[in-house]
Amino acid sequence: MGGKDLLRFATAGSVDDGKSTLVGRLLYDTKSVLADQIEAVHRASVDKGLSTPDLSLLVDGLRAEREQGITIDVAYRYFSTPVRGFVLADTPGHVQYTRNTVTGASTAELAVLLVDARHGIVEQTRRHAAVLALLRVPRLVLAINKIDLVDYDEAALTAIAKEFAGLAASLGIAEDAVLTVPVSALLGDNVVEPSMHTPWYEGPTLLAHLESVPVTGPEVAAPFRMPVQYVIRDAGRDYRGYAGQVAAGTVKPGDEIVVLPAGLHTTVAAVETADGPLAAADAGRSITVLLRDDIDVSRGDVLAAAADRPRVRDEFDATLCWLAETPLRPGARLLLKHGTRTTPAVVGALTGLLDTDTFEVRMPQQLEINDIGRVSLRTADPLPLDDYGDIRATGSFLLIDPPTGNTLAAGLVGTAPLLDREQAHTPGP
Repeated sequence: MGGKDLLRFATAGSVDDGKSTLVGRLLYDTKSVLADQIEAVHRASVDKGLSTPDLSLLVDGLRAEREQGITIDVAYRYFSTPVRGFVLADTPGHVQYTRNTVTGASTAELAVLLVDARHGIVEQTRRHAAVLALLRVPRLVLAINKIDLVDYDEAALTAIAKEFAGLAASLGIAEDAVLTVPVSALLGDNVVEPSMHTPWYEGPTLLAHLESVPVTGPEVAAPFRMPVQYVIRDAGRDYRGYAGQVAAGTVKPGDEIVVLPAGLHTTVAAVETADGPLAAADAGRSITVLLRDDIDVSRGDVLAAAADRPRVRDEFDATLCWLAETPLRPGARLLLKHGTRTTPAVVGALTGLLDTDTFEVRMPQQLEINDIGRVSLRTADPLPLDDYGDIRATGSFLLIDPPTGNTLAAGLVGTAPLLDREQAHTPGP
């Protein structure tokens, strides 16, 4: 994608809200699909007796998706315009795949949440909004789809937008973080080109908004963090560098840093890449850091700003989205992967379970697949942890099954505001 900046965004919505068609429309209208793919879609649409191309066929490539009418996993799509490159995570709409929405939205800088103009806010809209609020996705587009099926009625859009504003406020989503756009993914209204059928809508098209939102996320302005991935040594020229990707903040020669968890202080001597030295590197850049002092640094350590470091802890509370078929119970012994370090961990108490239908919190006996809950954890090694609300990259982790290496849960350090609500006293299942 050349030197253009990159926006990572996710789509979410109920099964029949038209996500696949919307994604197909974006790919089709931005000329991001090959000619033979377009031809195949046209042939399949004619065979189905359709007068317009079924653009969802550009997305729903799996046979199971076509047969069941649902998207069963997170599909990542890459496309670009002259303005910007995009990585799109197309997440499932069915309730049983809420965990996949967590996966797709976890790295998103923006989410597009679809609702059907005929049905408005439904239960799955509320679930997805709760997940997006939980993951603190910075920006949200409420795409009111199928506006053509309500005769482009402004009143329908206004009513849905008003209801969603109340929902967003209850979830702690800022009013200025949400843009409402009336679209018809099938016909292309306000997706890439403005629609003549909605003269009452004065906002941008969906693509224009995606091209114009800032891509500098909160991680860039945060204190410097870099998990060390690899130690590069060259005895012939007395060279030792520490390679990794900047997780947050900016680093430059002369910066005072601390190596965690050991707590050793030093100064950055140089910041290098394969193309040569850099004056500075910010979040997302893969670099090699050279230090002025000869100190012990290993894979799994974290280089951090000395003046604003994370807390080093071996006990902490966390929010989990449980991804596995086998339930999680107190006392479970797992592996915890944080950055580039993996360490044994023990699950303590389960102290909350979020009901994504009512947003109430109750006390669980276990966490089952797709559950979002609050737990306490104890790790064998101390870890430099930020609160997820401060720095997403170093405030997140995975729980792994030791025998198989399978990922069991996505975790957020700290307790999400949704799980801080007053709990009911009835035990969960």
